Amino acid sequence: MLFSSLTTALIAATAALASPMKRESGLVVTVSTNAVEVESIADLAVTAKVENTGATDLRILNFATIFDANRLTRSFTVIKEGEAEEHVKFTGVSLNIDLSLVDDSGFTVIPAGGSVTVEHTNLAEIYDFETAGTGSFTFEPATVFQIEEGNSLNPVDNLVSLDSTSNSVTVDVTANVARREVAAEKRAVVTCNNASQRAQIQSSYTEAKSMASITANWISSNSGSALYRSYFGNNSPTTIRNRFVTIANENSSSRTLSCTDPYGACSGGVIAYMLIATTNIYFCQPFWSNVPQTRLCSGTSVAQRNIRGGTTLHELSHAVASTIDVTYGCSANQGLSDANKLRNADNYNCFAAQVYQNTQC
Repeated sequence: MLFSSLTTALIAATAALASPMKRESGLVVTVSTNAVEVESIADLAVTAKVENTGATDLRILNFATIFDANRLTRSFTVIKEGEAEEHVKFTGVSLNIDLSLVDDSGFTVIPAGGSVTVEHTNLAEIYDFETAGTGSFTFEPATVFQIEEGNSLNPVDNLVSLDSTSNSVTVDVTANVARREVAAEKRAVVTCNNASQRAQIQSSYTEAKSMASITANWISSNSGSALYRSYFGNNSPTTIRNRFVTIANENSSSRTLSCTDPYGACSGGVIAYMLIATTNIYFCQPFWSNVPQTRLCSGTSVAQRNIRGGTTLHELSHAVASTIDVTYGCSANQGLSDANKLRNADNYNCFAAQVYQNTQC
């Protein structure tokens, strides 16, 4: 009973220390297209104009937003209009970011009263329009941004979530919705030839499944705790627990875990990424500095997000639980709406690391 009381007190203290930050929006996103009707999806270009209507300059993290047009990442929700609306499947890449390594190239600065315009021309490569078929498609831009606020030199310490207002735009595609392939993958490399890196990947995979199992068991007895609510709000504990169970039981023999970078996404602090179309996972340079889960007991913190098992758990949540990337950073994750907490991969990463630290250290 003493251990249980101490654990409960520690969980409550941890939740109290976490201070998810969110502030009122000063961003307005306006999307437009090069045409209201196109014959081929390959001819479509969607332009997003982001205005800062506030009184202060904003430094915005590019990843998982419409500013990330040069990567194969999700910037829009695409819906095929009809009697029953149908979400068009995203098939590009989902990124996991080491916030401490993000440099100026990972941010966009919009002065007070200013705006930035970004054009997206690769939508035919990263959404499955072919399966959806011809018709009218509505594009809704991502509306959650993360901005740097404060004087810390380390972005992990001072990123805050910022909602924006936006419109949507609808385009008719009349003839050609054939799938466009992303950059060709080097299929000859299905594992990692570097023994040390191969061992790091294998250990991360084993630890990810272990962390998921520990977390699933913890939820069974602590679903009403402040820690659970901080990361998942009022979402069903059964739903969240089942997702961790699915990760813990993952045993696909066809999924590749690789140290190559066939899609050129490994830059600017990217730890790892997954190609949604295949669920293959690719590990980048920062991953080789990730540490074992036992370091949560001494030598690192949950907020650093540098646990190798947590990185792979994040990617596996994309693969088996259809999570997406909304925000990065444990504090920012807790500031999301309940709907976004449910689908944001980093919530599962940070939560699992916190549960491990609370129960195993």
